[in-house]
Amino acid sequence: MSVQDVVEVDLGGHLVAVPKGGLYDRFRMQTDLDEIERDPRVSSVDFFRKLPKAEVNSVIGPTLTPNFYYRISTARLVMLARSREIRTRLPKALAPLEVAPGIGLVSVMFFRYDVCDIDFYTEAAVGVAVRPARHGKLGFADLASSLANDHLHSYVLSLPVSTEIAQVRGHDGYGFPKWVTELDVTIDADRVVARVGNDAGGVDIGLSAVTPAQAKYGTGERVSTLTSYTSLGGAWHSTLSQTNVLSAGAARFPRGVDLQIGQGRMADDLRALKPIKTIQFDVVTEGQLALHMPVPISVRG
Repeated sequence: MSVQDVVEVDLGGHLVAVPKGGLYDRFRMQTDLDEIERDPRVSSVDFFRKLPKAEVNSVIGPTLTPNFYYRISTARLVMLARSREIRTRLPKALAPLEVAPGIGLVSVMFFRYDVCDIDFYTEAAVGVAVRPARHGKLGFADLASSLANDHLHSYVLSLPVSTEIAQVRGHDGYGFPKWVTELDVTIDADRVVARVGNDAGGVDIGLSAVTPAQAKYGTGERVSTLTSYTSLGGAWHSTLSQTNVLSAGAARFPRGVDLQIGQGRMADDLRALKPIKTIQFDVVTEGQLALHMPVPISVRG
C-alpha cells in the first residue's frame, strides 16, 4: 500500500497504518452488518446478529469485543509429539492434553481473513493442545469431552501475522507472541498453499497440500470453540474464539502434504517439539469467527 492508501490510528500509544476507507478506518470495530451482508464474499451475517458487541477497556485503549471475521479460511496440521518435548516449551502452569500416556498434540495452522473488522490479513501458528487450565488430575474424560464438543484449549508458541494492526492488537491486547512478516496463504477447494517468510527473505514454514473434500454446513449448525491461554501483565488470561464453520473437510493420516520447515521462529518452535507423525489435516474453506477479548483466569498452582 502507498502512503496515500493508508491512515494512521492510535492503539494504546502505537501508531499503526490501516487501509484508508477500509472497515477499521470507517467503523472502528462497530461495523455495519447490513453493509457486510452486501459483500459478495460473505454468505450471511446471521451468526453475528446474535452476538452483541460490548465496549471494554484494554491495554490498547477502549475497544469493542468480539472482533468479527466475516469470511475466513483455515488449514491445520495436527501431529503427535512426546509430552516431555511439549513440556519444554510450556509454562509450568499448563500441562499438555494427552491422547495416550506420554503423547500430546501439536498443530501448525494457517489462516486467511478476507473480510474482517480490522481488514484483510493472514496469520500462521505453532501451538499445542493443553488441558483446561482449572483442571487438576488428567483424565481421558478431558480429551473425550474436548473432542466431542469441538472445544479445545491451546497454548500458542508462535503467531506471525501480515499487518501492523493485527500484530499490535494481538501482542499488546491479547498477549500472543505475534510479529509482522511476509505471509501468503491461499486456501480453496483444490489446494492449500502457504508461505511464512523469515527475516532473511527465505522460508520460515511453508505448506502445499491437496484440500480434503469439503462438506457444507448451515450457519450456526457447526460452531467450534477454542480457548487460548496467555500471560498478560503478569496474570493468566483466557481468550475465547468461536468459529462458525460453513464449508470444511478433514483427512486422517493425510498423504501428499508437503510441509517445509525452514529457518525462523516458527521452524525453531516446531523442531523443538519434535513431532512424530501427522495424524490429521483439517481445512475450512469458508467460515466465520468471533474473537473475544481476553479475560483473567485462575490456573492451577
